[in-house]
Amino acid sequence: MYRVLAAALLSVVAIGHAFAADLPPPSPPRAPAIYVPAVAPIYNWGGFYVGINGGWGFASGTTTATITGTGIVGLDGTTATGSGSLNGGLTGGQIGANYQIDALVIGIEGDFDWSGQKRTDSFACGAACTVSETIKLPWIATIRGRFGYAIDRVLLFGTGGVAFTHASDNVTLTGTGTIFTASSTNVGWTIGAGGEVALAQNWTAKIEYLYIGTNVKQSGALSILPGTVSETAKVNDSLVRAGVNFKFP
Repeated sequence: MYRVLAAALLSVVAIGHAFAADLPPPSPPRAPAIYVPAVAPIYNWGGFYVGINGGWGFASGTTTATITGTGIVGLDGTTATGSGSLNGGLTGGQIGANYQIDALVIGIEGDFDWSGQKRTDSFACGAACTVSETIKLPWIATIRGRFGYAIDRVLLFGTGGVAFTHASDNVTLTGTGTIFTASSTNVGWTIGAGGEVALAQNWTAKIEYLYIGTNVKQSGALSILPGTVSETAKVNDSLVRAGVNFKFP
């Protein structure tokens, strides 16, 4: 009896091994899935853009005025020198283009700003006589190269180029009105630096500082007597501006 049972068990085991040999090998365990966060693409500063800006200007200057052609001995050749500051707000616009090579950004930008920078001085010339002089910088324009380093959506840049400054001088006399006026547009130079950040794919915001140096030359006729006043001035202007640009795709 026991022999019969043992033989039966051995037969079952043998059949089980044979059946298992026909089954495919078990699959290796799968590694757990790894979450990889999406990476935003690096911002591209290349392309054309237009924008607006506003800020404040701090100018200082030294002026030398010479009177000639009056025919009055002792007056012809008279020279006077004065200095002062001209401060005021700025607003305008800019247009430019950038080209990016890796992190290096090279560009060109032109801008035009209306300026409220002015200075008025008055002094008495008698009991009922007052002379007032108003000097203004009505507008400023620049054409500059820009050289920057991009850190994704942040751009740090230096800039420099040519500047155009319009200057005017107006002198009035109590009871007479304007006795002298002159204006001129003069070419100078500019250098500065700033930073810009991408707010969205097509919108950026910037803040910058520009230093402008200009030699002014202008002249005008006197209205109360024959003669001409010629002025030369050295004007140094510091501009602090913020702006917003729209960049075309």
